[in-house]
Amino acid sequence: MIFWIASYPKNGNTWLRTLLSAYYFTKDGNFNDDKILKNIPQFPEKKYFLNFDYDKSNPISTCEFWIKAQELINKGKKIKFFKTHNFYGQLENNNFSNKLNSIGAVYIIRDPRNVITSIMNHFEMDKDEALNFMLNEKKYTYDFFKKNDYSDFQFLSSWEKNYKSWINNNDFPIQIIKYEDLINKTYFTVKNLINFINKTCRINDSFDKLKVQNAIKTTSFEKLKKIEENHGFSESIKSKNISKNKVPFFHLGPNNDWEKIFDTKFANKLNTIFEQSLKELRYH
Repeated sequence: MIFWIASYPKNGNTWLRTLLSAYYFTKDGNFNDDKILKNIPQFPEKKYFLNFDYDKSNPISTCEFWIKAQELINKGKKIKFFKTHNFYGQLENNNFSNKLNSIGAVYIIRDPRNVITSIMNHFEMDKDEALNFMLNEKKYTYDFFKKNDYSDFQFLSSWEKNYKSWINNNDFPIQIIKYEDLINKTYFTVKNLINFINKTCRINDSFDKLKVQNAIKTTSFEKLKKIEENHGFSESIKSKNISKNKVPFFHLGPNNDWEKIFDTKFANKLNTIFEQSLKELRYH
């Protein structure tokens, strides 16, 4: 069965995965190599569709095989962790997943006003382009550098539709985590999540305080940024600018503050657009 680590892009998914991969896939909880992240791969991704005859020229062609691909993944009858940014729902009458293939999920969410700057950096956009990206209910992503192949296609929808599709699902239990709580109350947030995962996935191991402490210590923003600077980082993407190599993955981190970055006019625009969600999620 699959346990999902889900989010909209640039909401903290990678940081959460470093913490969980360090806890579940190392002996001591130390995250010292981003290869550990391979234990929590992405879905959808090309390697899961090799057995299916999808139309490589059609962006949405793989959605027909979402469930069948997950059925193959689950043949091993083990708990598998997967990262996804995909909307939880239907596309062309094809469900992203279901209760037969998914056992649970964590959804990490972030103040949308701070998501803007991360979208700007990661996808090399200005603030208006990034805002339109987040509001587009038909938005999808894929590997831009794979020509004539949309196998990495993920249907995001808008930032709001994305998070609501996951938190309102009735197929499996889900825990919601705020990125801000992961920053300000890291230990207790991670502890609660691990207890939720163990209970949901029927993992009988007792909570390991030392492993969590090590995981937190070795996955700080500064440590991860240092890993990227010294060795590169598997999650970073190629720049569309031919004068650059890759876009730095770790950008502002905890210093990302929309109130200091954006002018009053644009800040007010964000407050108006996201007003309802900000209230529902208790962002001030």
